[in-house]
Amino acid sequence: MLLPPLTEGRLLRRYQRFLADVELADGTTVTAHCPNTGSMQGCKDPGSRVWLSASDNPKRKLPWTWEIVEADGVLVGLHTGRTNGLVREAIEAGAVPQLAGYERLRGEVPYGGPDGRRSRIDLLLEADDRPPCYVEVKNVTAAVAGGLGFFPDAVTERGTKHLREMAEEVARGHRAVLFFCVQRDDVREVRPADHIDPEYGRTLRQVLAAGVEVLAYGAEVLPSGIRLLHPLPVVCPD
Repeated sequence: MLLPPLTEGRLLRRYQRFLADVELADGTTVTAHCPNTGSMQGCKDPGSRVWLSASDNPKRKLPWTWEIVEADGVLVGLHTGRTNGLVREAIEAGAVPQLAGYERLRGEVPYGGPDGRRSRIDLLLEADDRPPCYVEVKNVTAAVAGGLGFFPDAVTERGTKHLREMAEEVARGHRAVLFFCVQRDDVREVRPADHIDPEYGRTLRQVLAAGVEVLAYGAEVLPSGIRLLHPLPVVCPD
């Protein structure tokens, strides 16, 4: 996935979840939109190198958007709004063999509940000769020493709800896949963050036992673009 031209700066602070103050190379301080609602653990230290994109849309209150941060010596993609597109691009290019062979791919499709419109699935893969495949994409940015990435980085009732809805699709005879998109290249393994959201971890184990599948792929993050590299193991300790 190609990124728009980015401008480098230094993070001053991230606050109110959606705002970040950044000092640019010329000494100017700008306020950027932070497109990541998580805690951003390990990715919001003041003084960190960051990269911003700029919009010329006059209707936008904040023209700058925070895209990338340098954390623990690696570049980390923070823009969760780009994650679905990154995974979709990889699937369409045949770079995710576990999700190959489908004829149609749609995004943000309503599903779940008795009327089929309780939530929206990130990606829906369809083919005439097999059940549909519901793909829920999660952006992983949190990691600790030793190459261990984890999700979520904050309590997520919404994420837990999505897990249960995916299990319901499996019960209907469909396929459901949780896809961890790890936007940093120092992670070697992904685990549920039981220390942060134990309910999410318990629910994840339950839905995996019920037939929901899980995939994780690491990504190379550069100011010029982001691409999925290779699959990673997902480990759920007892």
